[in-house]
Amino acid sequence: MASEHTAKAFDSDLQDLTRLVSEMGGLAERLIVDSVDALVRRDVALGQKVVAADAEVDKLQRIIEERAVLTIARRQPMAVDLREIVGAMRVATDLERIGDLAKNIGKRVAALESDFHPLKLIRGLEHMTDLVQSQVKSVLDAYAAHDLPAAMAVWKGDEEVDAICTSLFRELLTYMMEDPRNISFCIHLMFCAKNIERMGDHATNIAETVFYMIEGQAMVDKRPKGDMTSFATTVPGN
Repeated sequence: MASEHTAKAFDSDLQDLTRLVSEMGGLAERLIVDSVDALVRRDVALGQKVVAADAEVDKLQRIIEERAVLTIARRQPMAVDLREIVGAMRVATDLERIGDLAKNIGKRVAALESDFHPLKLIRGLEHMTDLVQSQVKSVLDAYAAHDLPAAMAVWKGDEEVDAICTSLFRELLTYMMEDPRNISFCIHLMFCAKNIERMGDHATNIAETVFYMIEGQAMVDKRPKGDMTSFATTVPGN
């Protein structure tokens, strides 16, 4: 009877952790969308709202870590049960990083004072954001459902985000070379594009966590990457 009670209590703890991760994931998704929306519309107030909302993401991560450590101490889980708890902490860490990246974009909104507003670049940034937001949502659904094929689909899809980011960098360098007055705006946009690309990397991190939770081992395959955004590899014409 005591063993059954312990199992039920552990299941309750896991459900609580999963709920908190889901809440944190929903907030992180919203920050991704709002930060880029603020950037595109140059909405300083919305950008500041994103910056302020990151504190809630940080708070949820702390709560998840505290609950996870407490559950380990109380229940002393083994094997797959322990991986469930470790997985929740890993996912929370990646979501916290996504919140930080969104906050960084929100902070840059106020710095975009230039009248320069190339539609092609903005559309590319929005497209990349849509892909990343979709990846984050899909991988969080895969985490909650323990759906390994869905998680692996996200893991393999990161290459498309990298390719868009590389293309944007090439365009931005072209604009800076054409007119030095565009440099400040383009540099800010470069950092924002890189932040969005990094969000995609965190989605693939979560996919790898799902693999670890289900398979009990780390992935040995190298992550597919199409990121060519170092300054040495993005010179137009190369």
